Amino acid sequence: MRAVAQMSFRSLFFDQQDRELLLMANKVIERQYTSPMVRKLFDGNLHPHGIKELSVSRELRIAYAVINLLDTLEAGRAEDRLMALTALRDEALMSAETGLRRNTARVLIQIMKELVRAHGDQCRQLKLAHDFRRAASGKPRVIRALLRRYHLLEMPEAWNQLAFDNHVHDANTKGRKNPTHLIMDAWIKGIRHLTVIYYNYIEPAAAQELLQAAEIMGVSIRIGVEFKSPLRGKYVDLIWVPRGFSDAQGFLAFLAEAPTQHLMHEGRKASRWQEQYVLRMLQRWNNRHRRTLNTELGLTLEPLGREEFLAFVGTGQASLLHLAEFIHKRMKPALESRVEELRDEWRIATPPRRAEIETRVEQLNRLDPETILDTWLTHVANDDLPDPEVPSEAPELPDILRMDPRSLLDWLTSLHSGYRVTLNLGGVTVEDVLELLWDCEGLITHLELFNLKDWHEGKADGLEAINALQLAINSGRVPLLKQLIRNIIKDYTESGTADCKERCDKFRAVLRNIPRLQGFYKSVPLRSRIGTDSTSRSHRMHGMGLVFPETLPPRAQRVIRDPKDTMRQIIPVRTTVFLRESYQPRRHPPLGRRLTAMLRRIPGLSRLGYRRETEWVVRTDSSRVTADGNIATLGGFLRDNDNDLSLKETAGAACPRWMGFGYMNTGIVNLLKVLAGFIPAMLSFQYTQSWWVLAWFGALIWFGITGFRNILQAVLGGGGISRTPLLRWNDYVSWSRISDSLMYTGISVPLLEVVMRSLVLQDMLGLTVQSNPTLVYTCIAVANGLYIAAHNSYRGLQREAIIGNLFRSALAIPMSMLYNEIALELLVLGGVADPWAMIQPGAAVISKTASDTVAAIIEGFADRNSNLRMRRWDYESKLEQLYDSYARLELLFPEEDVLELLKAPKQFIRAVEAEARHLETAIIINALDLMYFWMYQPRARDILREQLRSMSADERKVLVRSQLVLTREREVSQLFVDGIVGRNFSRPLAFYLDRHEEYLRDMEQICARGSAGC
Repeated sequence: MRAVAQMSFRSLFFDQQDRELLLMANKVIERQYTSPMVRKLFDGNLHPHGIKELSVSRELRIAYAVINLLDTLEAGRAEDRLMALTALRDEALMSAETGLRRNTARVLIQIMKELVRAHGDQCRQLKLAHDFRRAASGKPRVIRALLRRYHLLEMPEAWNQLAFDNHVHDANTKGRKNPTHLIMDAWIKGIRHLTVIYYNYIEPAAAQELLQAAEIMGVSIRIGVEFKSPLRGKYVDLIWVPRGFSDAQGFLAFLAEAPTQHLMHEGRKASRWQEQYVLRMLQRWNNRHRRTLNTELGLTLEPLGREEFLAFVGTGQASLLHLAEFIHKRMKPALESRVEELRDEWRIATPPRRAEIETRVEQLNRLDPETILDTWLTHVANDDLPDPEVPSEAPELPDILRMDPRSLLDWLTSLHSGYRVTLNLGGVTVEDVLELLWDCEGLITHLELFNLKDWHEGKADGLEAINALQLAINSGRVPLLKQLIRNIIKDYTESGTADCKERCDKFRAVLRNIPRLQGFYKSVPLRSRIGTDSTSRSHRMHGMGLVFPETLPPRAQRVIRDPKDTMRQIIPVRTTVFLRESYQPRRHPPLGRRLTAMLRRIPGLSRLGYRRETEWVVRTDSSRVTADGNIATLGGFLRDNDNDLSLKETAGAACPRWMGFGYMNTGIVNLLKVLAGFIPAMLSFQYTQSWWVLAWFGALIWFGITGFRNILQAVLGGGGISRTPLLRWNDYVSWSRISDSLMYTGISVPLLEVVMRSLVLQDMLGLTVQSNPTLVYTCIAVANGLYIAAHNSYRGLQREAIIGNLFRSALAIPMSMLYNEIALELLVLGGVADPWAMIQPGAAVISKTASDTVAAIIEGFADRNSNLRMRRWDYESKLEQLYDSYARLELLFPEEDVLELLKAPKQFIRAVEAEARHLETAIIINALDLMYFWMYQPRARDILREQLRSMSADERKVLVRSQLVLTREREVSQLFVDGIVGRNFSRPLAFYLDRHEEYLRDMEQICARGSAGC
């Protein structure tokens, strides 16, 4: 009995769809859905709102795409990852139907990432599945709550925020993420500008994947190569970023040139030399530190193999950070085993011994990769090995590591005319900067004024002095620059270093030639770069991404300013940013092109039909190191800095008995919302009404009006009478939205019936419908309009609906008067002796009916615009693919009339099969998606007619004739059987066979109405 009660209680939480989503997602994670048919779902020609909707749910498609990216870092081909990234972007961006389209997509991808990582913890996975389905609704309140939960800042939907990172690493150096994964995570964080740094050389395959992934996600990308160059007994880091390429192919062609290939060859030598140092450190770990740990901590650590370590590094460049993670990964089982032994001993130990065991477990728990790196993999702990940060004269040292900064930069800048060279300031003094700027004569274009990793590690000393020198050079103020150089000479003379005289003589030469130093940066100032140096491996420092808070929405700015927010911090740099505005003509003016052009001639309406675009611009030559910074970190700490080891037994993954209202079953939540509205409405009518009809049935009448209005507006928004015949009226209705509406309308009854009509108007002011109907209905309508606009804003409905409800009162007043007259006439015709006595108690109901009549029109119009906006996105992307396929056909058959060929599908398929099977598949998929739009998607028919009106005759012919390929039933059916939409092809195949003839007849009719034949 107790088990049954517990099961009944648990059924209050989560939906059946949550469990189905989790079941399917886990099958994908566990490799049960990894057939070639699954990969075909990522075909770039398949539209997210197209034919594959009949085969696989949107949630599972996003799960497929995320899992393909997160599966492994190195395994799999780059083209597969890019295809999955494209599908993921399309699925996520096309999900939201509200104003927070991009933010919804970011949340959906982040939740699915968390669901994949939580594999094995069913309770957490169920919560994430429920969150995912809630987020898919796109409700702003839900999205903003989930953004906070996953430590993401809300980004402007205009996507014009200044979020950037000028120094990050991917898995091809010492980072954790492959290029595609890196770009995906950058987009989730809201980063728009990214510079990825490689050491010594660039692999063309890595650059190609990075550039393509950035293009897919719309991230501005730069690729830099960091070289080390000796300067006075240490290395300085110079980052070379070749610029000025028209596209990704131009950059890849540059990498393929012989001079660049020679540079990359020399850079590989430097990386191999640095790898040898890491391997020597691995040997030192095996021979010394491993044994020490075994003795001191009672561990049984085995020696680590060289080949195993290099396999762990994969495509990256071996670093001490890789080695620390590799050691930790191999150490983790030994740590867990040791804690198990200590746990058994702790149970029976005396109190003093227990304290010792607890201290030891705490010590074991803190052995994370960064502790290993800082304790045993430093030069201090291995002082008999040569320090890699100190230039040596060893004969095996590669030539590129012997080149002084000027010689190195002369070589780099000779390869390409466009470039940027950034000096990393980690471990660099103001004296070093002055000497390098003088010696390199303007070849250094940027200073990495702030590096988050160096700042956390305490390597950012002297930034204020370096920044003062930079600003003095840019300002052109000779007295200020002269004073700074004199101070540098004085301080360096007092330091008494070995090269004091030589260096001070050089600084005095600079002092005598200040105009020459300033001339290096007269045309182009010495600018700043700011980055995190993120590898996505650190447990202690913030992840990648920086942002100017003033470029974010007010809510995000408040989060950054919140002192309780420990996930973000303001870095000590202030840079000038300003907003630049422009106006671009709308592609689809809401009033039509001709009417808009006429109205634009009226004074004050010159910008009608234009959309306002804003762009934030940053002055990188104005950066100042100051405690009053205006740049915030985007990334939070990755996870807790421990191994999750404890003397206590870990609890199971079972869900707790109560999980809060947020995870309650949607049906139960909707029922509770309806009751929350119905009960106050019922009590209000019982309190105010003496007529039994309204006393007992007033709440039902009130709810009936609201429910009918919501259904009516949803159907009208989806197309009304002209909607697609394949969708029933209830396919357009969101029952969760109706439940919300019923709850809020029930709460409005006490406001309108008790407060406004009874207490304020009747009791306080003595106003009744009989004495002053216009004023009574006006007051009730105004109160109702303000209340509805307020809760619509809270619920995050469309802006058109919110603004429309502010003017709803004015429109509802004459409607109320009309309904009042109709009701009065009906009562008189019915023989009621005193009709006013019945109308007065029903004034609020009459006003409500009038208000909802207007609301059905206003909110139905808003729903219509939302559907039109979605269909416009659908058709624009699909028609772009269609015309691209047609262009490739024209190139494939230069001597053929392709338009005539499309009129004969049998000959067309035979011709294309002989030349390019993939083009045939693309043409068929495009036709299937367009047919699905026409038959299933709300307002698709309106948008297609609009698109046809704006097309040329040839474009219309291409569109309509390309659909004739659907007459080839055998070839199209074979594509379904081959798995073009996955293994569940029965529904889409049946849809095609049943409806393609009807669809083609519709196309012929549309074509016949056009101005030109098709």
